[in-house]
Amino acid sequence: MIKLTKNGVILKNGSPVECPSDEDISEARKKTITYRILESHNISGNENSLQLRFDSLISHDITYVGIIQTAKASGLTSFPVPYVMTNCHNSLCAVGGTINEDDHVFGLSAAKKYGGIYVPANVAVIHQYAREMMSGCGRMILGSDSHTRYGAMGTMGIGEGGPEIVKQLLSNTYDIKRPDVVLVYLTGSPRHGVGPQDVALALCGKVYDNGFVKNKVLEFVGPGIKNLPMDFRIGIDVMTTETACLSSVWATDGAVEEYFAAHGRQDDYRELLPDDGAYYDSMIEIDLGSIEPMAALPFHPSKAYTIRELQENAGDILRQAEIDAEKSLSGDIRLKLTDKLKNGKIVVDQGIIAGCSGGMYDNIAAAAAILDGFSAGSGYFSLSVYPPSIPVNLELIKNGIQQRLMESGVLFKPCFCGPCFGAGDVPANNALSIRHTTRNFPNREGSKPSEGQIASVILMDARSIAATARNQGVLTSAADIEYKEPTPRRYEFDKSVYEKRVYFGFGKADEKEELKMGPNIAEWPKIPPLSENALFRLASVIHDPVTTTDELIPSGETSSYRSNPIKLASFTLSRRDPAYVGRAKETAALEKARFEGSFPDELLSVMKRLDLPADTLKNTSVSSAIFAERPGDGSAREQAASCQRVLGGGANICYEFATKRYRSNCINWGMLPFTVDRNTGFDYEPGDYIFVPGIKQAVISGAEDIPAKVITKHGISDIILHLTGLTDDEKEIILCGCLMNYYAAHKNN
Repeated sequence: MIKLTKNGVILKNGSPVECPSDEDISEARKKTITYRILESHNISGNENSLQLRFDSLISHDITYVGIIQTAKASGLTSFPVPYVMTNCHNSLCAVGGTINEDDHVFGLSAAKKYGGIYVPANVAVIHQYAREMMSGCGRMILGSDSHTRYGAMGTMGIGEGGPEIVKQLLSNTYDIKRPDVVLVYLTGSPRHGVGPQDVALALCGKVYDNGFVKNKVLEFVGPGIKNLPMDFRIGIDVMTTETACLSSVWATDGAVEEYFAAHGRQDDYRELLPDDGAYYDSMIEIDLGSIEPMAALPFHPSKAYTIRELQENAGDILRQAEIDAEKSLSGDIRLKLTDKLKNGKIVVDQGIIAGCSGGMYDNIAAAAAILDGFSAGSGYFSLSVYPPSIPVNLELIKNGIQQRLMESGVLFKPCFCGPCFGAGDVPANNALSIRHTTRNFPNREGSKPSEGQIASVILMDARSIAATARNQGVLTSAADIEYKEPTPRRYEFDKSVYEKRVYFGFGKADEKEELKMGPNIAEWPKIPPLSENALFRLASVIHDPVTTTDELIPSGETSSYRSNPIKLASFTLSRRDPAYVGRAKETAALEKARFEGSFPDELLSVMKRLDLPADTLKNTSVSSAIFAERPGDGSAREQAASCQRVLGGGANICYEFATKRYRSNCINWGMLPFTVDRNTGFDYEPGDYIFVPGIKQAVISGAEDIPAKVITKHGISDIILHLTGLTDDEKEIILCGCLMNYYAAHKNN
């Protein structure tokens, strides 16, 4: 289905050919779409070390309060580029009384004060609004959500943590080494029953575990593109986040031109094609006609099987998923999937079609065609649909699609991202949900293992979800169902619903406007600068292959406390290592006593074992640290790092970071992003200490291999901590203690 080529290729006459090893590729690299877009946004004057400024920014209501608070503390006066604040993540307002709506009111007041664009709750999900209103061929958009992907419209979107948005709001840059570019060469046409999620899951399954595209840009080219409607392209593109790539962009054509024209933005279209002879660092070839309906098992989109294979080997595959899950679940919680096998068939409990990946018009129309004249049943199985924006929902209503689905027993719900991260439609305990959403990480669907709960999600395309609903919960491939494909439609976009409800304030900042602060909105606590030496006390040691940001700071109802750093921090690692918060607070208490000049016996004992004088503690900060083999896959939410920092965290130690954005979040919150060699083994335990003498000077000098001592109950051993690739700004941020301190220091200077 999918073929990988590790070596470089050149696109000649529209077809890829292997690049000779001795060929000069310096000019050929400049012929990609990616190069031209990046270079047009790069102000560094260095084509290899990029300093990017984006055309616009976008955030949702989990992140924008903290971003604005940070930017305000750093000297913000007005938004220099269009900044969109959507309200699609905490729209239910069911947790904590007024706090969710208080944050929404804060967002509107910030849009008025600083000149922003405010999209009220249930009007549009973040990425659909960006597609409809902000995208443009050759543009770049930075978002504080990991699924910031608009490549199908010729727009490079990058999802990062909030501090990177803050940098742009303060007219600073996004700094990165020039990324490798991977050619994604599409041929063929999708077969009956296959949708965008099927292609996306097949791609994730092929490239995630081997890191083939990690931190690279995917450039989609090839004759297969013309066979894909826009919603199909968008559905593949948004899921590229799950491959761990940095960004994506597609060649544009008449379908894209028609898309912009339908949205009243004809001038935002231009043809984007690579020049003949363009060089790519590697290649992925996808024959669209070979893709089958897919299913990604818990707990990652890359755990992809064809539905046919899953049905034929259900017992073995489900049992292996149960075994793999034991590595990710804490306590006595056990995932039970084999229980879903009944009379040789897999029976599921819930279906969801929603959000930036599933809730597209074409997906919902296909589901309606499959269910037309059938019933989803009155048993345990239920199916809910969440459209992505009011304009799309209006089309669904006008064309009778919503009516046909509701007549089949399908529930229609607001424009809301909740099911994707556990803030809506949480399944029952031990239930199995099939979803056309973006992720199926542990407990992301909203279950609480600390309360004895477990549920799970299999990712599938809307078409196979509808086919399963037609069989009232028996897992079914859309390829095995006869239905008439919906007639291709012309886009009809009613912008007036945005004109009536969205606040368009860019360029109209009013410094007299007061920010409306609800009682839950709190300022950030003071964060200390880096000390001469560092003593880290391990608060959690996790040996899972990957630790997601959803495990570091759970999503769902916990995110309602996003505007109160101390309250939110109390949920850190609560679903993966519930003892973490207590350990981190114990370490923070040691540091508080040390800072006040009273050296606790525990710290004096460590100094004695290191044969160092007690006075060494005067210049040695004490902070907690976590070790995880590969932390940071998933969401761009900076809270995964900031919550550790608020609790007194000073470092992450790992074999490698799962994503650039999580490593950046650690740096921007002043936490040292250490790596260690895999052969180190890291068989240490919570409560063990790591002493790093001269850490401040090491950061200043740019040292990348830093000797340290590990102090355990069994003895003292040496370890080398790696601190590689820090830019000058990143070094200064760490030295200052966090990005806010960095900006405060520059403001005072």
